[in-house]
Amino acid sequence: MGEQTSYGNAGVIEGNTVFPPAFPSDPGALARIALKRASEANYHLSFLPQIAPWLLAFRAASRPQLLVENARLIRPLFARAVAEHEALMAESGAAHYLRKTGWLKVYRSERSFAALKPEFELAAQFGLPLQALDTAGAQALEPSLNPVFAHAVYWPEAASVSNPLGVTRAYAARFSALGGVTLTGDARSLHRSGQRWRVETNEGGIDAAEVVVALGPWAGDLLSSLGLKLPLMVKRGYHRHFHAQGNAVLARPVLDTGAGYLITPMQQGIRMTTGVEFAARDAAPSPVQFERIMPKVRELFPLGERVDDQTWLGSRPCLPDSRPVIGRAPGLAGLWLAIGHAHWGLTLGPATGRMIAEMMMGEAPFCDPAPYRAERFLK
Repeated sequence: MGEQTSYGNAGVIEGNTVFPPAFPSDPGALARIALKRASEANYHLSFLPQIAPWLLAFRAASRPQLLVENARLIRPLFARAVAEHEALMAESGAAHYLRKTGWLKVYRSERSFAALKPEFELAAQFGLPLQALDTAGAQALEPSLNPVFAHAVYWPEAASVSNPLGVTRAYAARFSALGGVTLTGDARSLHRSGQRWRVETNEGGIDAAEVVVALGPWAGDLLSSLGLKLPLMVKRGYHRHFHAQGNAVLARPVLDTGAGYLITPMQQGIRMTTGVEFAARDAAPSPVQFERIMPKVRELFPLGERVDDQTWLGSRPCLPDSRPVIGRAPGLAGLWLAIGHAHWGLTLGPATGRMIAEMMMGEAPFCDPAPYRAERFLK
């Protein structure tokens, strides 16, 4: 349990998020990606025909006015992210995993830093604090960083965890302590049985009047079989763990924005996560981004040897507008959806759970659920 996508992420609880990811607008960046020279993105050529319609929709949703609109629509979820995790961690005995040290983003060029003006303006409207730092200011926070960047931004309201798997298992243990039961089965067996839903498990069939589908990158397999087709695609990502050289340390996640990677302190060592890879969910791993990233990482931080020889691969379930789907499944009475959280599965999990529980109980949800309805893709 807990060993899929969020197990391998950067462990950041992004209560500070302003803009969702956007399709690259810089021709140079697009050219590097197309030529498979970019560190921030990779793709499998054979997968392009399948993902092309999704990429076009993603590009359309990346227009500046739509990015602002989506930022506003998703903000209520992010605003609850850290508080909901804190409450669950306190209940489940997982508070020792939580770091409220913010996170740091570094910018190697004047151009990339200057492009942040719209984000700064919207952050101010949202009441999100940030600190724009020069190299020395960033090194005051993270003394082990080398001065290969011109600017940095510190987001103090972000939190992070030192072991996402440990957090997930603590939450699962709390669920069991409250009387919850965990069974193993094939979610694809979900079907109508009279007026109820049935799923087959290793303990036999389980019937329920209402069911929540929260299957991450596998949600499309089930929903397609039930006749509901949503534009859900995956962005794959990788991580590896390293020792730090000498006395080098990190206190928080650090994102090297132009180089397309993040380093963060974990219980397993310094975790380095890659950017995105567009490939079939179940295709063989192709961690070529590490070859492009490693020189940049070692410029910024004194990484040592690998902790182990394993390279982890996970798939982020993404919708074109980067908003999750939370709510009733159209045309399927009693079926609820909590899918498509993209880069924010860990961040938004508890807030999503609260929202869907409130809706299922007939209570007023903590924010307007309309922006997260699946119907926006079925017009």
